[in-house]
Amino acid sequence: MIRTRFAPSPTGYLHIGGARTALFSWAFARKHGGQFILRVEDTDRERSTQESEQAILDGMKWLGLDWDEGPFFQMDRLERYKSVVDQLLAQGHAYPCYASKEELEFMREGQRARGEKPRYDGRWRPEAGKDLPEPPPGIKPVIRFKTPQEGEVSFHDLIKGPITVSNTELDDLVIMRADGIPTYNFGVVVDDWDMGISHVIRGDDHVNNTPRQINILMALGAPVPIYAHVPMILGNDGERLSKRHGAVSVLQYQEDGYLPEALMNYLARLGWGHGDAEKFTLQQFVDWFDVGHVSHAASRFNQEKLSWLNQQYMKECQDDRLADLTRPILEQQGIDASNGPQLPTLCGLLKERVSTVAELADACHIFYRHALPEPDDLREKSAPGLLAAMDQLRAGLAALPWNKEAINLLLKDTAKGHGLKMGQIGIPLRLMLFGTGQTPSLDATLLCLGREETLTRLTAAWPRLLSVVEQA
Repeated sequence: MIRTRFAPSPTGYLHIGGARTALFSWAFARKHGGQFILRVEDTDRERSTQESEQAILDGMKWLGLDWDEGPFFQMDRLERYKSVVDQLLAQGHAYPCYASKEELEFMREGQRARGEKPRYDGRWRPEAGKDLPEPPPGIKPVIRFKTPQEGEVSFHDLIKGPITVSNTELDDLVIMRADGIPTYNFGVVVDDWDMGISHVIRGDDHVNNTPRQINILMALGAPVPIYAHVPMILGNDGERLSKRHGAVSVLQYQEDGYLPEALMNYLARLGWGHGDAEKFTLQQFVDWFDVGHVSHAASRFNQEKLSWLNQQYMKECQDDRLADLTRPILEQQGIDASNGPQLPTLCGLLKERVSTVAELADACHIFYRHALPEPDDLREKSAPGLLAAMDQLRAGLAALPWNKEAINLLLKDTAKGHGLKMGQIGIPLRLMLFGTGQTPSLDATLLCLGREETLTRLTAAWPRLLSVVEQA
């Protein structure tokens, strides 16, 4: 049984890198008919928060990454970690260390001064013929793993290929703190073992931890998972990804009006590809996904490309769904979408002109709030004969059947009858109705605005047109 896991720490939001790791782990399990496990590594008690935990769960749900088991929490498993530590102590694979923080820092300073790699020197490590000092009274020790001093650790990474590390490069790491809380490298080993994780897909910042974890697994007689370390994501400038590159919470992308399927599609293409396919469904991604095809090199996050991809999904999105996404944004902006054009119809009219739902909401404003034209804008676009043409147009709009064909014909006939080009009548009309010269096609725009509102706005803007014409 293929079993993968995603194990975030609730010390912050679910960011882009974490979401991609979760996506790859989830897709690998789904591709092979396996199971995807969610656990929360919440042992950093100072920085872990319930808000971060909830944000991670909400982010995964929004992205559509469902899990088969969990979420499991490490703080609920402290007794289990203690029992495994006791096992390692009894078997001679671990030992208590009473060195104080001050002692260890003094030790490292000396090593650095001698040009050596800072590492634990094994002062409390039990060895044959070695006399250990008496434990200091009243001091609770940490527990260290007794790393083999000979041999090497070799494993085949599904992305990076074969990796070998000599045990002489590894020191005796702490596996249990003095307060009984496991360290990352120990908690993750016990969790992967207990949960039967077959494949560990994670960021390549964990590559150096893997030999340590394999040594602990071997000491426990536990099976060693297959590892795949995914290269990091960089900003478009090649620097480490940060907030200025778009490395914000996944839920921030939701708030900014991105569609989850677009973000998922984009994340899948960060370091992985299937031929020339740029846009694909989540099911296609699962069908095509092969962790061995993940790039060995770091990928670059491009905000513009994400926005372009989101725009493609916006164009295909159902109008009712877009309306449901847009309505809360409009309400937050003080706009009652029930007092004006039908929002699904309006979303259908505007969706091809925007990249996000937030932009769509902004584009809707002119249909719910009448902005009078700026006199200078109207003056710049006023041609001789405009007033007579607009007067005829206003009368025609009051009487014609309210459909696109009739509106279009009236606009063309009016412009032609007064010797004007379509732009010479269309742009001033847009300015009077919406305060801007940029809208979708006038026939569709007026149809959506409605006859009553169109005539009301023309009447409200008429004095400005008269003033501009008189001054001319």
